[in-house]
Amino acid sequence: MRQLVRTAPAALPAALRAPLAMTAALATAVVVALGILHFRDASLTGIDAAVLPSLYPVQPPWRYVALVVDFGGEPVGSVILIALLSAVCWLVRLVRTAVVTVLGVAVTVAVTTVLKPVVGRTIHGEFLSYPSGHTALATALALIIALVLTQRLGLGRPAGAALALGLAVVAGLVMGWAEVALGAHYPTDALGGFCAALAAVPATAWVVDRVADRL
Repeated sequence: MRQLVRTAPAALPAALRAPLAMTAALATAVVVALGILHFRDASLTGIDAAVLPSLYPVQPPWRYVALVVDFGGEPVGSVILIALLSAVCWLVRLVRTAVVTVLGVAVTVAVTTVLKPVVGRTIHGEFLSYPSGHTALATALALIIALVLTQRLGLGRPAGAALALGLAVVAGLVMGWAEVALGAHYPTDALGGFCAALAAVPATAWVVDRVADRL
């Protein structure tokens, strides 16, 4: 097993190291800035006040679409998605990426879980909302899919970075829309979750590579 992990392709392809490192640094700054801005906040102001009324409440049939998307971030749905993606990584011999699929999502969810009580932002008067764990999870899975595709297709820096950020943005927008439309989060909660994943996944992949190289 040790040999398998040590000789497996890097979880963080060389083409993505610099772009995702810069993105992670910027994303971390955004997470912190939004956390400070909405510290102990329960009001609807700024971007949230401008955007949320146009999305919430969502009516059928789009409400059903939002519920399906939301299920992907629930415990059962997320376990299914993580298991499927991990299995694909194992099948194509991207063992390190399979490890990142589990650890990357775990770290991302841990970050959002810890930040919620620290920031203390609430929605509907009682539910901790910043940052959105569902949006973070969806973005994390999209980034990991991009790592797989970049590795398998041999993409260079421009194409790989465009793919990674493109998939992340699509996943973040779709899940973020669902969470706001269902009244679970403010729009900036979704942005915070999106950025949390952009920061956590590349960092986790880098650590996995460093550990694996030393086995």
